[in-house]
Amino acid sequence: MPSLQANIPTVNQSTDIDRLLHAGLARLTGGVSLIGLSLAWFDWASHLMTSPGRQAELMRNASVDAMRQFDSGIMEWRNNSPFALSDTIDRRFNSPAWKRPPYSILARNFRSMESWWDEAVKVHGVSERHQALLAFLARQYLDIIAPTNGFLTNPEIVKRTIESGGTNVFNGWINAVVDLAALAYAAEPSKRATLSEIGRDVATTRGAVVAKTKMAEIIQYSPTTQTVHKEPIVIVPAWIMKYYILDLSRKNSLVGYLVEQGFTVFMVSWKNPDPDDRDVSLDDYRTMGVMAAIDAAVAITGSSKVHGTGYCLGGTLLAIAAAAMARDGDDRLKSISLFASQVDFRDAGELRLFINDSQLALIEDMMWMRGYLKADEMAGAFHILRSNDLIWSRMINNYAMGERETPVDIMLWSEDSTRMPYRMHSEYLRQLYLENRLTEGVMIVNGRPITLRAIMAPIFLVGTEWDHVAPWRSVFKAHLTAEQDVTFVLTNGGHNAGIVSEPGHKDRHYRIATQEVSAAYIDPDTWLKVADYKEGSWWPEWKTWLSQRSPDLSDAPSLGNAAKGYPIIGPAPGNFVRG
Repeated sequence: MPSLQANIPTVNQSTDIDRLLHAGLARLTGGVSLIGLSLAWFDWASHLMTSPGRQAELMRNASVDAMRQFDSGIMEWRNNSPFALSDTIDRRFNSPAWKRPPYSILARNFRSMESWWDEAVKVHGVSERHQALLAFLARQYLDIIAPTNGFLTNPEIVKRTIESGGTNVFNGWINAVVDLAALAYAAEPSKRATLSEIGRDVATTRGAVVAKTKMAEIIQYSPTTQTVHKEPIVIVPAWIMKYYILDLSRKNSLVGYLVEQGFTVFMVSWKNPDPDDRDVSLDDYRTMGVMAAIDAAVAITGSSKVHGTGYCLGGTLLAIAAAAMARDGDDRLKSISLFASQVDFRDAGELRLFINDSQLALIEDMMWMRGYLKADEMAGAFHILRSNDLIWSRMINNYAMGERETPVDIMLWSEDSTRMPYRMHSEYLRQLYLENRLTEGVMIVNGRPITLRAIMAPIFLVGTEWDHVAPWRSVFKAHLTAEQDVTFVLTNGGHNAGIVSEPGHKDRHYRIATQEVSAAYIDPDTWLKVADYKEGSWWPEWKTWLSQRSPDLSDAPSLGNAAKGYPIIGPAPGNFVRG
């Protein structure tokens, strides 16, 4: 990898001095714009200061609730009766020990504080965005001081300490020392000793790299059936993580499942960018990834059409490519499948709360300095969105309970993050998250605007119930711009686990309904009531949907096609996935 020093831009003007200063400040704040947060706080505080009636109401609510909590606590102590929290969604308090005093009192008081702060940020005149941001920040602070995080205030920790004679504390101390030592040497503590071998334990589906561009390797997978569906599937994963989320262990590989069902599958494997890639654009990802994969699939299989499939950001990029293809008269997409992918970013979840001009300027200055955004900085943002599951619960298990989580493939994959090129990531955040250009019809590709309404291929959408990255109601908005039939699936699980939902996976269910192009639009809440509820994995449903659109079978194609310019470069999973 080229040295970072060689890629630092020359400081030749006053703005560069400012950017160097901002990049240095960003390192101290973890990439968070304190100016942006201050503006939200000032908006709220100034309006609250000029609203004495709202102040009195909040103080009254706090006083009344404090007295109510005190009376309830006395009754619980006196009767020693179980107490049920009104909100059972919070899994932190699922243990029966939280239903009796004194722990039930702590849990209820904590939930009361959460409710009060959710209400306190609502002040007349404060923008909805600032209200939501302050509510999110309040929850993050409350999560830090939650009784579940204390040695003496968490009944499960107390019970474990008594039963083990304090062994859990000693083991937790050892775990902490090991992790701190690993961090001191810039290692990843939970990953180094247990990471699955790529190509041996994960990304094991047989195939070959049949094309390579500056930013992507194109993998074609070996057929396992004598005949295959005529049209191949081209999968575009997100570039923020490695592609093998869709080709994990043999038992839960979506790629392996498709191959077994008689489909020819091509996969885009993105390069992990380095400083030399600082000027790679979002459109370069389209041409060097999506279009390169479609070209290869058509040339190798001889089919005139393909089934385009995108996951997360890869789905957004596929939608951009599909709109550009439709504008230019390129009809090679027979269908489009988007998994946990957004095309409308107006309601793109809590991550969008931090996307403003101030925050983007800081991120851009960080990337300008290095040429890319570091992987751990991006991963940290997603961890904060699910701090209970990804930060505090793990700290409790590792350092209070003295346990180490048994690593599973999807957990290890989530730690194998990638960097973001300076130009591409800036364009992506500004054009999509901040300005929502794709849905507004003002996104420019090759000098001309594109519109999603130009896409004429049927669409298969998948949203997940607990998605913090691409909320399913935001994914659902693709219905508003579709000019073809849209089949929408809502599956249980999160952004990753809901997609990796192989047949036989325990406790899986999904809802499904198709909106025909001639039918009236229905909103997400109405859809939730009328969609068919089914137990099991949604994968067979998608397989059936694809098969209905590819009824013709043909002999399985060979890997690569040297005569057409696609010789086999090397075996799957290739080299980029190991970068």
